[in-house]
Amino acid sequence: MVGKVIQPLTRAPLLHVSVQESLRSYIADNGLEAGTMLPAEGELAAQLGVSRNSLREGIKALESLGVLETRRGIGIFVKAFSFAPLLDNLAYGLGDALRHMEEVLEIRRTLEVGLIGKTLDMIGPEDLAELRATADRMRAHAERGEPFAEDDQLFHRLLFRCQGNETFVRLIDVFWLAFYKASRFFDLDDVDPMATWRDHEAIVDALESKNLKEVRMRLDRHYEGISQVIANNKKK
Repeated sequence: MVGKVIQPLTRAPLLHVSVQESLRSYIADNGLEAGTMLPAEGELAAQLGVSRNSLREGIKALESLGVLETRRGIGIFVKAFSFAPLLDNLAYGLGDALRHMEEVLEIRRTLEVGLIGKTLDMIGPEDLAELRATADRMRAHAERGEPFAEDDQLFHRLLFRCQGNETFVRLIDVFWLAFYKASRFFDLDDVDPMATWRDHEAIVDALESKNLKEVRMRLDRHYEGISQVIANNKKK
């Protein structure tokens, strides 16, 4: 392969990390695009001056980050960039800390309120119908005293589906992953399920009436419930 060669490693500590850094530099220095096959494993190990086992550890780490992919029997390829692995790692790195969930919630709240205007311009009858049906299910659960976190999560995915922003939708999912993890250690039950349902129904009403000011206000206000639940747990 023509281009800049991989520089041999000059330090031994955390060898697999050094392998990752060198491979990243090789990809960037040569402007390798998604789908480009890297040199064979033996050649890479020789250029780096490391064993194949150390090379494989570095490659495996880059695969988990979405930088590389190994196609069995074919070779190692540069992978198309995606935020998905980063967001997945973020979710699982949050641990059970209530503070982390609160921080992700604040980011999500700010982004949703900021992006809802675009939804108002783009949303169609099908998405509105699904939002209404989801809100109706939330009401039915609330009336029976049942939790409805899954429908709540779905509601917000539907709210922004029309924008086609998969990275943002995954960020919404990161919050819910953090929520489910934190719920194993804290009491995150909805203190007023009927109020939560009414908040979501009001969001759909505002969308249907094409009232941007109202929908922003309703969307922002509906976060007060979960914020209060978090605050109550912080006092314990």
